[in-house]
Amino acid sequence: MSKIRVAAIGAGSWGRNHVRNLATLPEAELVAVCDLSEARREAVRRQYPGVHVTADHSEALDRAEAVVIATPATSHAQLALEAIERGMPVLVEKPFALSVRDAESVAAASEAKGVPVVTGHLLLFHSAVEKLKQLIDDRELGDLYYLYSQRVNLGQVRPDENALWSFGPHDVAVALELLGDTPVRVTAQGKSYLQPGIEDVVFMNMEFASGVMAHVQMSWLDPHKERRLTVVGSEKMVVFDDMQSREKLKIYDKGVDRPPDYQSFGESLSIREGDIAIPRIPNAEPLAAELRHFLAVAAGKELSRTPASNGVAVVRVLEAASESLAAGGVTVDLTSS
Repeated sequence: MSKIRVAAIGAGSWGRNHVRNLATLPEAELVAVCDLSEARREAVRRQYPGVHVTADHSEALDRAEAVVIATPATSHAQLALEAIERGMPVLVEKPFALSVRDAESVAAASEAKGVPVVTGHLLLFHSAVEKLKQLIDDRELGDLYYLYSQRVNLGQVRPDENALWSFGPHDVAVALELLGDTPVRVTAQGKSYLQPGIEDVVFMNMEFASGVMAHVQMSWLDPHKERRLTVVGSEKMVVFDDMQSREKLKIYDKGVDRPPDYQSFGESLSIREGDIAIPRIPNAEPLAAELRHFLAVAAGKELSRTPASNGVAVVRVLEAASESLAAGGVTVDLTSS
């Protein structure tokens, strides 16, 4: 089997997971790792002695057929454009870019050059999210009412991006995937407690044309570590708890029924309490699944499930949320975007 020669740019706290997977996946040959930190480069040299390690990203690109970009977000768009100009398939970590303008420039270059892009929206490759998407598409939940997610912990405080841009891409990408739509209105409120101008906690709301509402709570200043999504439908409700080691998805046969004929208002609504189902979810690493897909895209065997347009859509929501955040929570209309 022919292997795809891949370079990894960025070997930090998340990039090193890309390096680990690329070094072991049978479809890939990890030929170069680039990082600006000498300490990180030395760690990669010790762990992967056969891989070329450099501080020059152009040198890394020269050796590869495809590239994974897991650098600080400020460099995502420029590095992606360089790779596309070379005709190299590229996986760009989240956030795809830090502005709609930059995201659209990458998307335009990808289309013009015919070079595939995979956006690193990891949770879309999570088996539990894929199962949840299937439940929604099959109308197992009935009509969707609303969904809300919590992505909080007492963890890494970033000096270069706030909680919205650090955590938000995950939950926005999932909401857009599950609903098959983009929001028409966005609001966001937050506060900076640890660093001036960098919000540690953000509460964001999205409203969709269908009437579905989505709420996202994001913080790295919280006593709990939560990675939970709740979806409420007219027939059933689902909770995806990524902190659970096994039972990540629970389907609640709960709801409120309205009989077709009733004599009084008190009889018009009745609570339904049914069973809880826990489907079997494959225990597969989402990052490995994402990278296998990227390698298949790079080899021309699959079309990108998360193309550049996917990245643009998520960045557009995040940019609108940033605008709302800066204005104290005003509603930002996306229908004219």
